[in-house]
Amino acid sequence: MNKYFIVPGLGNSGSNHWQTFFEKSELNCKRINQLEWNSPICEDWIQTIDKEIMQHNLNDCVIIGHSLGCATIVHWAIKYKRIIKGALLVAPSDLEAENYTFPAKGFSPIPREKMNFKTIIVASNNDKWIKIERAKYFAECWGSEFINIGNAGHINVDSGYGNWYEGIEILKKI
Repeated sequence: MNKYFIVPGLGNSGSNHWQTFFEKSELNCKRINQLEWNSPICEDWIQTIDKEIMQHNLNDCVIIGHSLGCATIVHWAIKYKRIIKGALLVAPSDLEAENYTFPAKGFSPIPREKMNFKTIIVASNNDKWIKIERAKYFAECWGSEFINIGNAGHINVDSGYGNWYEGIEILKKI
C-alpha cells in the first residue's frame, strides 16, 4: 500500500489547501512538518524529509510537493539518491526568478539533474511564481511527466484549489 507524504511550501498549507484535502482523504497521507515554515533553510528541510521517509518502505513512498516543497523534494532526491515510488510536484516555484524574494536559504540554484524515480509536474499557464516554459524546462531536466492544467494560478487556495479531485486522479498515475 502506498504511503503518501505531503511537503508544503513556505508557510505550510492551510486548512483549505488541496494538500490538506489530500491528507484528510482516503489516501494514506502524512504531512512532513518543518521546524521553520517562514524562513526555511534547505538543508534542514531535506533532512526532515529524509528522517521521515527512511522510517518506511521506500518502494511504497510517494512525496507530494507544492511550491517551495517541490524544490525541497528535488534537492532531497539529488543529495540522498533514495529510490522511492515517485513524486507529484505541483506548481514548483522558480526560486531563481527576480520576483522570488522570500527568505528561503540554500534552495537556489535549483538542481537540473534527473531524479531516479517517477515524477509528475503539474503547472499552470498563469502562475506568478513560475513561467510555464520554465516549468516545462524543469520537467525535462528532472525527467518528469509534464501536465499543464491551464489557467490555474499557483494551484492553491487563492486560485480555487481546495478539494482538488483532479489532483488525486493525477496522483494515481504514480
